[in-house]
Amino acid sequence: MTTSLRPPGAPDPAVDRTVVGANLSLPLFRTLSGVLAGHPYLKVVVDREEDTWHLLDTAVHPFHVNYVATRILGMELEALDADLDAFNASVYMDPGRRFLLGVLSLHTEEDSDGRERPFLVLETTEADTMHGALLAAFYAFVRSRVDGRLPLLLKPANHGQEQELAAISEVRVPRILSHELFGNRTRTPLNVAEAIGRLHYFRTAEEYEAAADGLGWSDIVAMACLPDEVPRVAGFINTAPTTPLSHTNVLASGWGIPNAIVRDLEQIVEKDDLNGAWVRYRVRDDEITLVPLANTPALQAPTWHQQRIRMEPPLLQDAPALSLHRLRRADRDRYGTKAANLGELHHVLDSRTADLTTFYGQPRPPRTDLYGHLAARLGVTDTTPAGLRGAAAEFAARTVAAPDGVALPFALQHRFLTSAPTLQQGIGKLKMALELDAVEVLDSLCLHLQHLVRNTPMPDEVTRQITQAFPAPLAAGSRLVVRSSSNAEDLPGFSAAGVYDSVTTVRGAEELLDAVRQVWASLLSPRSVRLRHQVGISLDDTYMGVIIQQYVPADLGGVLVTCNPTKREDFRNVYLNCSPGSPEMVVEGTTLPQQYLYNTVEGGGRTVAVGSSGEDLSAATRGRLMDLALTGRLLQSHFGDGDVDNPLDIEWLMTDRGDFRLVQIRPYAL
Repeated sequence: MTTSLRPPGAPDPAVDRTVVGANLSLPLFRTLSGVLAGHPYLKVVVDREEDTWHLLDTAVHPFHVNYVATRILGMELEALDADLDAFNASVYMDPGRRFLLGVLSLHTEEDSDGRERPFLVLETTEADTMHGALLAAFYAFVRSRVDGRLPLLLKPANHGQEQELAAISEVRVPRILSHELFGNRTRTPLNVAEAIGRLHYFRTAEEYEAAADGLGWSDIVAMACLPDEVPRVAGFINTAPTTPLSHTNVLASGWGIPNAIVRDLEQIVEKDDLNGAWVRYRVRDDEITLVPLANTPALQAPTWHQQRIRMEPPLLQDAPALSLHRLRRADRDRYGTKAANLGELHHVLDSRTADLTTFYGQPRPPRTDLYGHLAARLGVTDTTPAGLRGAAAEFAARTVAAPDGVALPFALQHRFLTSAPTLQQGIGKLKMALELDAVEVLDSLCLHLQHLVRNTPMPDEVTRQITQAFPAPLAAGSRLVVRSSSNAEDLPGFSAAGVYDSVTTVRGAEELLDAVRQVWASLLSPRSVRLRHQVGISLDDTYMGVIIQQYVPADLGGVLVTCNPTKREDFRNVYLNCSPGSPEMVVEGTTLPQQYLYNTVEGGGRTVAVGSSGEDLSAATRGRLMDLALTGRLLQSHFGDGDVDNPLDIEWLMTDRGDFRLVQIRPYAL
């Protein structure tokens, strides 16, 4: 028996209803269109040589270039695949091209009387390099063939098109920017997944705090801004805009739970009386649904209850405090993952011997590799592997720098913890509670132990090693930043994003010692202990290294991930967020950042959101960020843990001189 997966009423893909030459009405649009990101859309091909256009049946023709090659030019698909990049260049980059390829999408807005009014938006693909005159001609051609009652706006597909349109009157070419069109989107997917759970909608932080202790794996938490310390639950819903790179969405990604922005949740909850109800919550690329369940479901505990994260045992033998540039990735068992990765970054940028091209050497069918695209991005003509390796290494070293600083080993924390009987007694009680799974006493034991760690005097030798680790900045009274570097983070299946502490306002020896103790104590917070216990990470195997760095003032700071976190199959784009100041402002959700996508294959970038600032960055700064995004992609080739498609999560800052420094580099949880 064969079951059709085509929904009732959907067009039969065997019947091609593509229309050539006709004017476009709203009924015809609906007949031919598909749905993308919740909006109806229609692919169009303008044939300038024949002075006509093709309105493609979406169910039959998912790709412009396939249609142009096979249906207009009479090519075989095999011939197209054999020369795909050259063909793409002829339709997306040739200034004298015959074909103009685009998409029309249907949107609505409220008029002055509160009635919904439909309008169309025309755009090209993100890699299209149409100059201003060609964009104006494309708009004029489509405008003349679309029902005059439908407003039509042109949406620049990338920053280059925005610049080209700047010299053209908006009366001649009415337009809308991407962040203007989608910045107020009611529903936005953040992490694709599905869950069944009990929905808890918290309108205030106080409501959440009153209920937080009772939340567990079968709950779905909804509120304007989810706190970083949210426990492991079944799903997240944000009722206010946020970024896919926030700590909570990184947790959602690592935990494999659904997460979305649903700005009209209050109306949905009130309409269907969903607060406290059992629901099926599904987040897809083009759909977000909350379906109430008639009966209380019989749920089994999630598989992560039996999950056991494997980690290498820490090395606790005496080890010196070392400058970051002396560390390599193999030192993670003595200094922690963050410190070891920063040491490896120093090596990659200084030695320039690492192969940073392997991401581009992977087959991307029908392409055997992307070396030609990499050469174009680097601005070189030598496409040999050796030539590209050298050019990539030079580009990365020219674009970014690794931070200076020192790393304190696990051995110092171990010596401190074993120096006082009260600390040993507190650790012993916590271990016993974990062995007995006595979760009801974990919080009190952890909080008491954290208090002891923060207030127990350090042995003289430990104090000496810490205060002498970074003597010149300390003596000068420079502002220091103290960061965590545990072995229990950035593990497959366990990211620990935002779980451990950093202290960014340290001056003088006493504040430095207090900051180190605070970072050590964060390893014993109730939340971090619970999260590790849930995945089987033993307290005996968990240690904290510390990174000490001189504070660097930043004009701009942020986070980039070498993927598109909301579209997993997209291997081209790097997602970058930034705000004035430090990267922490982005990941902690204290401000809504500016958000960008940069195409590291065909080139170009576009603004996704302008954030709390309400303004886009200058074209010059966006160009610098494009170089940063490409560097992140190159580093992915080295830090991919054996799989160059494993994306990276990189925190960075830009100094007042325009220099980029990477302050953290780790795997991005997917």
